[in-house]
Amino acid sequence: MRVEIWSDVVCPWCYVGKRRFESALARYPSAADVEVVWRSFELDPKAPAADDVDLVEHLAAKYGVSRDEARAMNARVTEVAAAEGLAFRLDRARRGNTFDAHRLIHLAAASGLQDAMEEGLMAAYFTEGEPVSDHDALVRRAVAVGLDEAEARRLLAGDAYAAEVRADEADARRLGITSVPFFVVDRRYGIAGAQPADVLLGALRQAWEERSPLEPVSAPGPAGDACGPDGDC
Repeated sequence: MRVEIWSDVVCPWCYVGKRRFESALARYPSAADVEVVWRSFELDPKAPAADDVDLVEHLAAKYGVSRDEARAMNARVTEVAAAEGLAFRLDRARRGNTFDAHRLIHLAAASGLQDAMEEGLMAAYFTEGEPVSDHDALVRRAVAVGLDEAEARRLLAGDAYAAEVRADEADARRLGITSVPFFVVDRRYGIAGAQPADVLLGALRQAWEERSPLEPVSAPGPAGDACGPDGDC
């Protein structure tokens, strides 16, 4: 069974969703038969390579709220993340374009290191205050998970895997994916948002037992927390 996860490395709910999915997978009896594939999704494709505006100021300007209200928004997601064992430091987050980060994740996939690369980049952004658009920072993360430094630098200096990133994004549009995280199980079931682990586990079991066109699977009530285009969270 294949689970594809559309995600961006600067999406807080994607990191929360990753942990919840891992929890669900750990409880799934046939976990060894599940192939997990990370798919590219840029929250803000037009973001500059580097952005010196701090996250609080960015949120305040984007949503027309005060800095205190923006801090409260960050506090809410930080609290949710802490419940999943994640120590967010959004006060240190350094914004920037994520296209090259996604290309690097595709390179890692070719060596069976995709999940480790995804994890490393999310940790860099959310807990360590490291820019995920800076090439030197990306190379350090690549080496840390076991990729060759020279190969990572060659990739970042050129356009390798750019087509694969665009293909993932085109696939998302075809499937009607407008926010992340979004989990697709065997191209039959869709799970929107950072749903609780129990919901994700139920979806895995349902997908294994039933075979039908892609259907939304979610918990009762409002849709799961997610990030939309242009960084909407």
